[in-house]
Amino acid sequence: MRAPTVRKLCTLSTLFRSHLQNNPKKNPSSVITSIPCETQQHFQSDLYLSTLKLHGPSPPEDDLPDLDFAPATAQLSNILYTPPVKKLGCEEVDDQEKEKSVLEIPVIRDSLNVDASMRRKDVGRERKQKWIFKYTGDERSDRLMNICARKLGTTATVDVFGRLGRETGLKEYNGLIKVCIKKARATNDENISVEEISKTYYLLKLMRECGFQLEEQTYRPVLEYIIDMGLVQEFQLFYDVIQAGNPSSTSQLGYYEMLLWIRVNNEEMIRDICEYITVEESKDTSALRESYLLALCESDRKTQILDVLKNIDITKITSAKSISNIFQSLGRLLLESDAENLLLDLTACDYDADHVSNFIACYAVSIPNLAVEDIISKIENLHDVLEVLPSSSAYEKLILYCCSTHKVDVALDIVEKMCEAGFKLSTHVLQTIVQICEETYDYILVHRIYSIIRCHHHHLELNGEICRCLVQFCVRIKDFQRAYEMVNELQEMNFKPTTAMYNAIMAGYFREKNIGGALKVLKHMQDANLKPDSQTFSYLFSNCEKEEDIDKYYQEMKQSGVNPTKQIFMALINGYAACGELEKAKQEIKNAGHLLEPKAVIYLIDEFRHISGELEVLLLLLKELSDLDYWVDGCYRVIQYCVENNHLSTAVDLFKQLKDNFKNDELMTEVLFDGAYSVVAGSESTHLQFGMDLLWAIKDELGLVPSRQCLDFLLSACAQSKDLNNTRLVWREYEVCGYPYNVLSYLRMYQALLASGDHRSAEVILKKIPRDDAEICSLILACQKTYVKIKSLELEKEKQKFKSVEGVKKKKDVKSVEGETKEKKIISIEGEKKKKNVTSVEGSKKKKNVTSVEEEKKKKKKKKKKKATEEKKIE
Repeated sequence: MRAPTVRKLCTLSTLFRSHLQNNPKKNPSSVITSIPCETQQHFQSDLYLSTLKLHGPSPPEDDLPDLDFAPATAQLSNILYTPPVKKLGCEEVDDQEKEKSVLEIPVIRDSLNVDASMRRKDVGRERKQKWIFKYTGDERSDRLMNICARKLGTTATVDVFGRLGRETGLKEYNGLIKVCIKKARATNDENISVEEISKTYYLLKLMRECGFQLEEQTYRPVLEYIIDMGLVQEFQLFYDVIQAGNPSSTSQLGYYEMLLWIRVNNEEMIRDICEYITVEESKDTSALRESYLLALCESDRKTQILDVLKNIDITKITSAKSISNIFQSLGRLLLESDAENLLLDLTACDYDADHVSNFIACYAVSIPNLAVEDIISKIENLHDVLEVLPSSSAYEKLILYCCSTHKVDVALDIVEKMCEAGFKLSTHVLQTIVQICEETYDYILVHRIYSIIRCHHHHLELNGEICRCLVQFCVRIKDFQRAYEMVNELQEMNFKPTTAMYNAIMAGYFREKNIGGALKVLKHMQDANLKPDSQTFSYLFSNCEKEEDIDKYYQEMKQSGVNPTKQIFMALINGYAACGELEKAKQEIKNAGHLLEPKAVIYLIDEFRHISGELEVLLLLLKELSDLDYWVDGCYRVIQYCVENNHLSTAVDLFKQLKDNFKNDELMTEVLFDGAYSVVAGSESTHLQFGMDLLWAIKDELGLVPSRQCLDFLLSACAQSKDLNNTRLVWREYEVCGYPYNVLSYLRMYQALLASGDHRSAEVILKKIPRDDAEICSLILACQKTYVKIKSLELEKEKQKFKSVEGVKKKKDVKSVEGETKEKKIISIEGEKKKKNVTSVEGSKKKKNVTSVEEEKKKKKKKKKKKATEEKKIE
């Protein structure tokens, strides 16, 4: 809550306190108890909360009754009255208003904006629902009370209940207080917060007057809200009225008081309370001290927790729950040595071993970020060190922890150990294991679960729901034979089979389209002396392929004494509609003493329109509505189904029927068309094209001009899907249809253009939007913050992508350059080598040639000399 809210609430508290000081004869709870007894019948008038509810001007002082606290009430009214805020320019918008991240331009919701008389009929139909609806009285009164509180306000609700002759009980008061706190939490408006917190104060006072004791379930939501907001003076104000209404609540209030000081970081008060816990030893204050300690242990104040634990004797704490909370805190704060020392202290004084084992488990499972296997190991080690055996509560706590982390296989290991140790596993824990298997679709674990049940069934408590789930798991893995065997074996373990178990098998066969297998289930039920129930007949009716079969099973249902339910009637309608005989379903319902009244048909349309592929059934049901008002209601709902499931031709046909029925009522036709387009605007982008096609069909085939609301919805849908082309088409339609552009249409267009990325055109539209309204300015800022941020993120991604591409290119270029360089070097080296080789070859050749020539010359000279020598010899 913002600071102004705190200041205003503190002022409220100061007023009450100053009034008390000026009236010393009155006790703290007498400020409002002096209201006369008529308060019970005229609550809002006597307490002057009409100003809170209506935001109207404060009542004149002349109108106030002649009571002691009239001046204080007048002051309170003046404080809570907020004068109209003048319009601000764009530059004056509150900073927090500028930070709205969601752009919400008003659109028509699913409900029809018909005239008041039709709306009253709709509300009456919603409230009465006497056909096949069987709410208990408590559920009806709760819903009525919540609706009244939401629509009329809490004060008027109490008055309405009184005028109707209904006594406002504890349950109603608790519900009204929760409504007030919910409103206070949901708003950032300080005036609304003051209103709601003031109403809760007066409701608590009124409960005291009516003789109700203020229990924790009543005041807990109030105190939690005050603590969350850090309202110290207001806490004292409520503390006084609660304590006066329930003197035994002091110890419980101590818990909330400690939470408040921790929330506001009041170190002095925290230190004083910690000292009180350690010094005070009276038995009369033990509950209060334990409440203080409980609140302290829920915080993360490690130093104060250790100081308190060092100065108290933990064995003197009377509540085992309080000690468990201490060990949970030690585990959460990773104080292992301190936890071990306290456990040793407990075992040294012969504290109950089962409790000690439970404390070990509380400590271990509270340690953050520790694997399940390590937690199990730590628990086993501590039990060994302390020489205590694990207790059933320790086992169950560990099993539930494993289930919370979806470690079902580990949980089953612990179940086996627990059963082997001779402990009995509670139904709650076993049902939790089965429930987690269902949530995580671990149907295959059914074999192991059932094996444990067979081996240790004397240590396990079964119920019908657990056994039904086990059979259903077998069916889910399509092991129908094992499902039947399980039913028979459970009977041998003295657990009688139930109709629900056989229904699970039948449903599985019908899912597999195995009609024969499903019908055999009936024979097995007869053999087990079990009668079919309403669920059985619902399955049979929904899956009948022939009209004769439906009639046969309906007669069997009557003979078995099964009363018709809404599921049976829906199954009958579904089965007969599949055979093209909806009239037969009507006749069956009539014969059962019921009428297929229009409101029942509307209900069935609502049920079937949430199931895809049921268009034919919806159209058949729509034909059953002869009353025009109901037919319009049903037609609208079927059109919604067509929009959501892209049945364009059917939607156009229904619009034609609407046009024919309301030729002289353009307003009604326009309202219904707007309702259909509200679905388009709130849908995903896949429905945008449907909306565009429907627009052209309305113009071309029906010859109608689409309403401004239709175009507004389409423009919003274009923004959702970021479709620039359709945005421009819809924008052009405003002019074609003769609708002048207004502030909202400009805003929608601005949003759609920003969403589509056309920022230049968006700037042009922005210049045409007036800035004389704070809300308009905040919407503009929200658009800019949302879509400009998205655009910047997209640009950043593009830059990163471009950088990565450039980096790849550079790497490739570098590699190619390096490759070319290497190639050149290699070529040059190879060239040089070749040149050297050629040179060396040529050199060697030249040398060889020169040598050979010289040798030839020498040979010739030798021959000449030899010849000359021979000639000389001859001479």
